[in-house]
Amino acid sequence: MRVDLHNHTILCNHAQGSVEDFIKRAIELKIDYYGFTEHAPMNFDEKYRMKLTEKEFYESTLRYYKEKYSNNINILLGYEVDFMQSVPILDEILNSKVDYLIGSVHFLESKNDSLPWGFDNPEFIGKYENKDIDSIWIDYFDAIRLMAKTSYFDIVGHLDLIKVFKFLPKKDIKLIALEALKQIKKSNMTIEINAAGFRKPIKEQYPSMELLQLAYELDIDITFSSDAHALEQVGYCYDEVVSLAKSVGYTKCAIYKQREKLLVEF
Repeated sequence: MRVDLHNHTILCNHAQGSVEDFIKRAIELKIDYYGFTEHAPMNFDEKYRMKLTEKEFYESTLRYYKEKYSNNINILLGYEVDFMQSVPILDEILNSKVDYLIGSVHFLESKNDSLPWGFDNPEFIGKYENKDIDSIWIDYFDAIRLMAKTSYFDIVGHLDLIKVFKFLPKKDIKLIALEALKQIKKSNMTIEINAAGFRKPIKEQYPSMELLQLAYELDIDITFSSDAHALEQVGYCYDEVVSLAKSVGYTKCAIYKQREKLLVEF
């Protein structure tokens, strides 16, 4: 079984290619479950996400293609939702009739910054120069913990995204992330092995081998994602991430249907 649950459309304003072309490519790659998870609308950083007025178009488009290609592939519908303590998540998203929601942390908040900091955006990479890297990592994983504690979401997006530009902590990464992972388990969430990291300066998947091993020890479920924003990224490094998961001990991954988790062999 081949699974790829985190992918985007042009509605996020930073992706290229049509929904149908993505689906056709996924079929070529023999992907069995392919999920679209557009950046959910919210009243913050609106240029990098879809508008609330586009929600019905997004969902109806995916329902159309889900039916059209039902004999070839399972198309799943979801959203990637940004979690921030200071910016409410829209009820229209939390109450959507979707297969699953990915919860992600792309912004860090602090008393010293007037606005949340988009730490994975190259536009704001200069801010790292004035930050204590260990403190950034601690703050990031505390945000992940709080996100998991809400029980709003099904999947944790790119668990250790904070490493994207290779600013790594001196403290033990497992210790920094442990409480967040315990909360992820308590909330019955899944973590994705996200191949997008191979396309970034860090040049490895999210999460790292250390954190994936810790997730396995804690009996946390996994799934797979290419986080495609372009046609050539569909199924990106799929064999590599599957091999990694098997080397840790995983044999099954999660899929979702109407917010219900199902485990399938890969």
